[in-house]
Amino acid sequence: MKILIVEDETGIAAFLKQGLEEEAYTVVMAHDGNKGLQLALSDDYDLLLLDWMLPGMSGIAICQEFRKQNKKTPVILLTAKDSSEEVVFGLQAGANDYIRKPFHFDELLERIRVQLRAKSGETSHEALQLGEIRMDLSAHLVYRNDELIQLTQREFALLEFLLRNKNRVCRRVQILENVWDSNYNYNAGIIDVYINTLRKKLKLEGEDNYIQTIRGVGYIAREV
Repeated sequence: MKILIVEDETGIAAFLKQGLEEEAYTVVMAHDGNKGLQLALSDDYDLLLLDWMLPGMSGIAICQEFRKQNKKTPVILLTAKDSSEEVVFGLQAGANDYIRKPFHFDELLERIRVQLRAKSGETSHEALQLGEIRMDLSAHLVYRNDELIQLTQREFALLEFLLRNKNRVCRRVQILENVWDSNYNYNAGIIDVYINTLRKKLKLEGEDNYIQTIRGVGYIAREV
């Protein structure tokens, strides 16, 4: 999932970038409105996170111009404004949601998840299944039979990608681009480390190894 953040306060921008990358999102940054609009229109994103007050062009103006191009990508405004009139104005400009500064990161994260679920058309109870493994996407939980399996955000994102592509070979470059970020200089060997960790946590071994290695290519999730 790829998120564009347009925020001119460097401390907040760094905080958001680090927090979202730890949640396995790919983050693109801009620190002024003109650059933010340029980036928003030049690439595809899953969500835009826009500060209201920006140098060059406000977040509201970015949102308005973005919507004029018939872009449907969800937009969340970050704002210190708190009057109901200003909030309504932001929503009328095309924003899907807003969050007031200062905010708790967990609240922002949940608002992002709500917008991404709505964008993808997920129902509140969407689940992915692979044999005895079940992923509850809305609750962000993984089970093997009735046992809750504790996964990190990156492990969860890797498993979700494999299950969404069940019975299809996932090449290493595809995994890096979708679970990590192709712009980062990650060694592809990191995938092997995470796959091995997933297998251990999910107790996948022998005939129950639902995540199989395709040597020299990548991995495939399939029921055996």
